[in-house]
Amino acid sequence: MIRGTLALCTAVVLTAALATPPVQACTSMLVTKGATTDGATMITYNADAHELYGELYYTPAGRHRPGAQRDVIEWDTGKLLGRIAQAPVTYTVVGNMNEHQLTIAESTFTGRKELEAPAGIVDYGSLIYITLGRARTAREAITVMTKLVAEYGYASTGESFSIADPNEVWLMEMIGKGEGNKGAVWVARRLPEGTISAHANHARIRQFPLNEPDTLYSPDVISFAREKGWYKGADKDFSFADTYNPLGFEAQRFSESRVWSIYRRAAPSLGLGPEYADGSAPDKRLPLWIKPDRQLTVQDAMALMRDHFEGTPLDLAKDVGAGPYAAPYRWRPMTWEVDGKKYLHERAISTQQTGFTFVAQMRAWLPAPIGGVLWFGVDDTATTVYTPMYAGIRKVPRNFAVGVADRGTFSWDSSFWVFNWVANQAYARWSDIVVDVQKEQRALEGGFFADQAEVEKTAVEKYRRSPEAARKYLTEYSVRQGEKVHAHWRRFGEQLLVKYIDGNVRDASGKVDHPRHTDSWYRHIVRDTGKRLLVREAPPVATPATKPAPTPAPKPGADPRKG
Repeated sequence: MIRGTLALCTAVVLTAALATPPVQACTSMLVTKGATTDGATMITYNADAHELYGELYYTPAGRHRPGAQRDVIEWDTGKLLGRIAQAPVTYTVVGNMNEHQLTIAESTFTGRKELEAPAGIVDYGSLIYITLGRARTAREAITVMTKLVAEYGYASTGESFSIADPNEVWLMEMIGKGEGNKGAVWVARRLPEGTISAHANHARIRQFPLNEPDTLYSPDVISFAREKGWYKGADKDFSFADTYNPLGFEAQRFSESRVWSIYRRAAPSLGLGPEYADGSAPDKRLPLWIKPDRQLTVQDAMALMRDHFEGTPLDLAKDVGAGPYAAPYRWRPMTWEVDGKKYLHERAISTQQTGFTFVAQMRAWLPAPIGGVLWFGVDDTATTVYTPMYAGIRKVPRNFAVGVADRGTFSWDSSFWVFNWVANQAYARWSDIVVDVQKEQRALEGGFFADQAEVEKTAVEKYRRSPEAARKYLTEYSVRQGEKVHAHWRRFGEQLLVKYIDGNVRDASGKVDHPRHTDSWYRHIVRDTGKRLLVREAPPVATPATKPAPTPAPKPGADPRKG
């Protein structure tokens, strides 16, 4: 996710033109192996920002001479923050997963304003990708990340990090110490087996055990808050989230609501009502993790990331803002004022400004290059196709690759642009076109899952003879699938344009139809227009009065006085 990762194995300094903007509206879910049907661990991630260009970053492994350094390029701005010592050996990184199946994702919670602009040269994005190049396990990743910010200083605001390997899943939250102060305070917790968790731009770790191996924290995480006057209670009652990122109405409505929507769908038996999300009960707090009602598949994880609060009081398709085709999207700004009052639009997990998304699947019983699959997609989760990219691949499909295009220039070679083109057609006529989109998603993703076992069986056989042969096979497979999805989605977009051109709906035989809107939408029109559009009965046409029939002329020779 960080442009600066390209400098991991080279001395390249990336220009500002390659910079990506702040990603401060992301959603991530964490799933332990005890909560999945196949015993895999999983992390999901939506990288959301209105200026983010979605692409699949790739950094090859490298060996580096003693004394080598690497540039730290701030992801949000493209600015060179400084240089740090390079590791002697770095690992291959595909997107947010490395060759050992270690995966890291994030969401920005910002936190207290007093803690903005800390002194340091390692921003949160660089922290992720430097660590992926240096760590093999989740615990090792936490050690690497916290040592980096201690030595070089942290350069960002508050972050929640999802960190997982094939065996352990951790949530770590970190925030800098404010202007002029080096380092950061942080806490990390391992999820108990059989549970899931999520975060979405708000800190979620509250109280935590002070003496157990599955909880780690900075030595000054509590004392620093005491020095600032933000906490005065007993250590055992200290809450990281409530101290460093207090929950307000908008945070509950925009952030906790997304966590709630994952929880409500994964564990309906818990009966978590909308009061956990709508701001009506500020004291209601979601648990840090839950046990799902049933174990999850990769497809379940994808479905949970394709969410618009359907079937809840927050359902985006249910008010006039959804338009005649029940679009579960709202263009920004998120908050707005009218007639002296402030209002908001809901913020769902699935959103139009996603740059890229993934579901990371990590499996301990397979060789790492085969066990790790980054199911990768670009743009909106509701309209993307998750495509398998294996941890052991040596290159990525060109349509996903860095440098093929950018956010400011449309390109048919870029999957980001092709998927956005289709999605923007869908937004205009959502209730109709989403049916077509889901049909194509099921066909493509279903094919990947149907083939997965055989693909991996072949890869394992090759790996036994030659690990490099397995990597080559998986590279060819992953590249081929990426290219197939790209070509298919472009053809699909062309078909949509033909089918729905100018408001028509054309069936398979070419016949044009004009289906009516819903009654609820017509009622909206009536309420807005009153009687202006009412079709009135025409008055009866007036007919002239009946005239008396003329008297016939008498026959010749007849006496007119008779008869």
